[in-house]
Amino acid sequence: MVTQFRKLNEEDAALLFLAPVLVSILASWGKGGLSAAGKAEAIQMAHLKTFTADPQLLPYYKVVNNEFVEQFTFQSNKFRPFGEKQLKELMSRINDVNSTIAKLDPEYRQLLHKSLFSYAEHVKKASRGLIENFIFPIPINGFTV
Repeated sequence: MVTQFRKLNEEDAALLFLAPVLVSILASWGKGGLSAAGKAEAIQMAHLKTFTADPQLLPYYKVVNNEFVEQFTFQSNKFRPFGEKQLKELMSRINDVNSTIAKLDPEYRQLLHKSLFSYAEHVKKASRGLIENFIFPIPINGFTV
């Protein structure tokens, strides 16, 4: 158990362990569904975070990594067919994550929030197409934004 989660109930702790999966699904969400590149990046990030995250977050990411692939598949299937209704449901779950993170000690809360944001950014970048990443690396209104 992650020591920072001791004051949380089981449901809140489980939700926080699911947070990287949820933000990865949102970050790789596209018009045609989930990006395969985004999923691959999310899986790789789950593993890398087990030894590259802030030392206080290492125990958290070790737990996350243990079931990341299975949870990513299970959770992404719950949001199919990736329409507006499912997006609202996913955003609601992420809002629940934010509410739960707010229950943690301030220092750990800040570390976890920053880490999850960084996680999502990596997945989002991997989900963008070749044209966006290399030909148009800056956002262009109506094309990449």
